[in-house]
Amino acid sequence: MRGAVFDDLAARMGPDFDCLAPDLPGHGAAAGAAAGRPATIEACAEMVAAMLDGYPENAVTVVGWSMGAAVAWRYVAGFGTARLRGLVTVDMSPKLMPSRDWQHGLKCQTAETVAASTRRFAEDWTGAAPGIARTMFATPAGAPGFSCIDALRVILAQDADDMRALWGDLVALDQRDVIAEIDVPYLVCSGAQSRVYPAAVSDWIAATAPQARRRVFRRSGHSPHLEEAGAFAGMLSRFVASLDG
Repeated sequence: MRGAVFDDLAARMGPDFDCLAPDLPGHGAAAGAAAGRPATIEACAEMVAAMLDGYPENAVTVVGWSMGAAVAWRYVAGFGTARLRGLVTVDMSPKLMPSRDWQHGLKCQTAETVAASTRRFAEDWTGAAPGIARTMFATPAGAPGFSCIDALRVILAQDADDMRALWGDLVALDQRDVIAEIDVPYLVCSGAQSRVYPAAVSDWIAATAPQARRRVFRRSGHSPHLEEAGAFAGMLSRFVASLDG
């Protein structure tokens, strides 16, 4: 996805909020070698750090959805939480790959099926893209104002090599140790009908981070900020307001 997928949410937040939704490395205007950053989670976190350098400490609430959550965790691991006033992550696992000691990775997947997906992405990214788009939502129709077809168009517009590189990075990640280090108010969100991650992983994150709490969007899948946009914007507005209390 591109940063523009957050345009509707930013508009719903209103003029009191300064919302930034960049294209992360490997996406949109930040894709390819000409963009200056490689398509890696580390480069994404470095980009976030560069953006936040212009803000005072304890000033910014970061919202990370899916891969964006992984970027937020990598940012915390590398740069700490001093500039963060709060954190919101949406439907993500700190370790995608299931293992004997971790049952909270990709939903209903095994190491073998994840490896098969990786091969499919390498061999036929275009053919795999419709399946990715479908898993974003609770229903085949997609979200109000952003259908499954819209999602597919955005996915296919990205550079396939960059997408494969980022997928490989995500599959290799294990950021479980970072979660306990998140010492700012933290809202852990998920959709009750997610096809991508089990609810148990968000429960685990909320139980592990010292200042975390949970929010479940009952009618949403992997993308509650799109599927229940009004409710998500209201939740985010209240969360930010609570940080000033």
